[in-house]
Amino acid sequence: MHYEMYEEMMEQPTSLEKTINAEKSHMKEISEKFREFDKIYMVGCGSSLSTCFSASDAMKMVSDRNLEVFTGYEFFYHKKLRNEDAGVILTSQSGETADTLSAMRKAQKEGIYTVSIVNEAESTMMKESDDAVLTLCGRENAILGTKTYMTQLMSLYHILFPMEDSSLARNVLADMEKIPSITKELLNKTEYENKVLAKKYANYDIFYAMGSGPNYGLAYKLAMTMFMEGALKHACPLYSGEFRHGLIERVEKNIPVVFLDAGYPGDEFTYKSIEFSNKIGAESIIFRMQDYVDINPLLSPFVLVIPLEWFIYYLAHYNGEDPGSTRHIGKVRY
Repeated sequence: MHYEMYEEMMEQPTSLEKTINAEKSHMKEISEKFREFDKIYMVGCGSSLSTCFSASDAMKMVSDRNLEVFTGYEFFYHKKLRNEDAGVILTSQSGETADTLSAMRKAQKEGIYTVSIVNEAESTMMKESDDAVLTLCGRENAILGTKTYMTQLMSLYHILFPMEDSSLARNVLADMEKIPSITKELLNKTEYENKVLAKKYANYDIFYAMGSGPNYGLAYKLAMTMFMEGALKHACPLYSGEFRHGLIERVEKNIPVVFLDAGYPGDEFTYKSIEFSNKIGAESIIFRMQDYVDINPLLSPFVLVIPLEWFIYYLAHYNGEDPGSTRHIGKVRY
């Protein structure tokens, strides 16, 4: 058993509770500040980028605010910035991510207000950004970043959704209060079924991950950091509506496709893709939010990440890999 990652997964409910207790009023103040901006940039890398995707896509379903998501170096090298009435939210577990630091410093050079969401109190981003939210997860050692993923995502929701004075936005925030207890419950009740599922797919080497709306961000995390970094399996994420623009030509018998479903309008294409995949004998692995809990579907990434973590954890276990370690990431320096 890989106890480091196991322990960090089990610490997620406590991390969520500690962070919300310490930072809720602070995040409300940040939300009021960002409400004034006409333009909001969101920047992250890897798992932190996935939280930006999910929060942005969720927000766009209740708001017409101008939100843009970038990776750190794409923001640094390729983005012409609007420096009036704009703010930047940057996400990083370590607060030392080189890509994201470069993006922060570029924004500050242009006079754009910066807020960082980080997990290390003494980090560069914590010290240098104009304001910062500190997620209270303790040291995150496992590469999958289970605790910081959840607390980062929660922080983004608590900054973005209060900007909208609507019943839907208020409903999302009300159901957010249930997430720590839901997380604890799902950690206990979804382990065994996903241990069995992982054993079934342990010898497969290629996976696809698909979702619409906020679940695309989770599909991105699943493919880019969970399958490829954690389980050392090849994987590719995509929006459900993009299935027929490429993946449909590669899906064939015995190829596993993970479908994330929350009943979003865009999941019309998720269902069509599942139907097609089943027809040709592909391995459809379906995670439905409705099977786990009845809360606002815009919170689906918080819910579905738990069974997915167990699936990846045991997928790595059955292949003799440590889902908390890396082979090359620590050797790469830009």
